[in-house]
Amino acid sequence: MLSRRLVLRGALLTTAFALSVTFAPVARAADALKVGILIPGSKSDKGWMESSYDGLMASEKKYGDKIKVQMIENINYADMDQALTNLASKNDLVIGVGGQTQASVYKIAKRFPKVHFSIVGGNEGESAANVAGYDVKQAEIAYVAGAAAAMLSKTGAISYVGGLEIPSIVNAGKEFGNGAKSINPNIKYTSNFTGDFDDVAKSKEATLAAIAQGADIHYHILNLGLRGMEQAAKEKGTHIIGSYTDRCGTDPLYVAYSITGTGYQVQYAIDEAVKGTWQAGYKEFGLKMGPEASGMVICGGTAEQKAKLDAIMKDIMSGKITVLKG
Repeated sequence: MLSRRLVLRGALLTTAFALSVTFAPVARAADALKVGILIPGSKSDKGWMESSYDGLMASEKKYGDKIKVQMIENINYADMDQALTNLASKNDLVIGVGGQTQASVYKIAKRFPKVHFSIVGGNEGESAANVAGYDVKQAEIAYVAGAAAAMLSKTGAISYVGGLEIPSIVNAGKEFGNGAKSINPNIKYTSNFTGDFDDVAKSKEATLAAIAQGADIHYHILNLGLRGMEQAAKEKGTHIIGSYTDRCGTDPLYVAYSITGTGYQVQYAIDEAVKGTWQAGYKEFGLKMGPEASGMVICGGTAEQKAKLDAIMKDIMSGKITVLKG
């Protein structure tokens, strides 16, 4: 796939756009939909960014030469406006991966009114005639993940580590704790925010601090910072509930996965653009959009555990259980 795609890496984005461009020699149809995607972090982070990248790969496999993709990854926040400007000047559809792209997307979208912009992880904060915001509703599945963590914990203590301390990440952490308490009202719950989704050292430090307080099951909203959580858990013999993609059986460190289909949203944006049915505006995904969009799995879980988690998800969808936004 990489030979067919224009890939821009963002570490030197502000000074070296021209040097970092690789043009694919493969011919494409003249009417191919041009898709630009901004993945601010690493496409191999075992998290939000990788799930989104997987969705992009699935779309390329599905559409072949019907789409032409330009990707920018691993950029600093300060370079986001320039990255999106570059994508918008060359593409029909631009996808910003992560809520951290939202402010820049709305800013740049004003300059390119004929380009469609989709935000994976968007919220209701703003609106524009050429911007679609897809809400992954992380707080929903975080509640379910908390319930799973309480079922799996042997010490009666669990932890959560988030990156930026912004409402969506804070709310997900709160609901993780609420979900755990729905199973075990006496569970001990700790949360920490590193201030950076990619800081390995800080996430390791936060996880070790939680382990020192007895936590044996950890949940996260991190990107590359997850590596730090993995290091701490391996050193101390604890376990992680992964996020975004079901990878049960690939790593014994992970005992469960909450599915937050950021890749599903990438595919949705491209599908709608290809079909000519793309629409601007805020759209909720989450549990009501089905298991590809949001779900929970305990690796090797019992029938009783599955039934309990299914009942909790049903109660969230019906409104019997209410959760915070995010």
